[in-house]
Amino acid sequence: MVRLLRLTHRRPSFNHLQNYGSSNVPIIYSAFDLLILSGEDLRSDPLKDRRKLLRTEVPSKLDEPIRYSPELKGSLATLVRSVREQKFEGLIAKRRDSPYEPGERTGAWLKMRVNQGQEFVIGGYTPGSRSFDALIFGYYEGGKLIYVGRTRNGFTPASRAQLAQRFRATEIPQCPFSNLPEASNGRWGAGFTAAKMKDCHWLKPLLVGQFEYAESTPDNHLRHSRFIGLREDKSPREVHKEV
Repeated sequence: MVRLLRLTHRRPSFNHLQNYGSSNVPIIYSAFDLLILSGEDLRSDPLKDRRKLLRTEVPSKLDEPIRYSPELKGSLATLVRSVREQKFEGLIAKRRDSPYEPGERTGAWLKMRVNQGQEFVIGGYTPGSRSFDALIFGYYEGGKLIYVGRTRNGFTPASRAQLAQRFRATEIPQCPFSNLPEASNGRWGAGFTAAKMKDCHWLKPLLVGQFEYAESTPDNHLRHSRFIGLREDKSPREVHKEV
């Protein structure tokens, strides 16, 4: 049995994978571990031995779209920089001498997410028990403010208090985003419908924040976004989408 990782053509895309049934994007199966070979259980063998067997015994018996996943060689700094430049989601690191231990969290392998990041304009928030629950943010395109995401992640007590204080002087009754409301919640629930907007507080688009995110979805929403901090050096009208 070969453990497989599904990847889409050109570069990995979780969105394309999730929507594979309704799209024509080709799938590549990238084999990176071997658990059983010819009925022999290999899970107690070191990873380096399992991968050697995978490399030497399996590829000749398989056809496209199944491929052997080679080891990425280089320093961690170099790999992280490359992942970020190519807009991949991250890296998986495994100890070469580790056995395969299903269901166990031994620390023998690590999932390292490498987020993208840029500044966005804060245009609103949803209320919560601690002054606010989530920030609503976007970017300018053709002079219009475009909603791109919301997040409840990344706040410390100090940054939450700082933001809440800044909000008090900038609240407005109308939504500043030109593309809201949206018709549906979207596949990932990031869409903003008219029903969701009823609970929002809107702000003059004066504050710019730095945000991290995993990727931009086909419907122009950000996955796994996180607030980093305010950007006092950036004018809101200078904020445009970089991806």
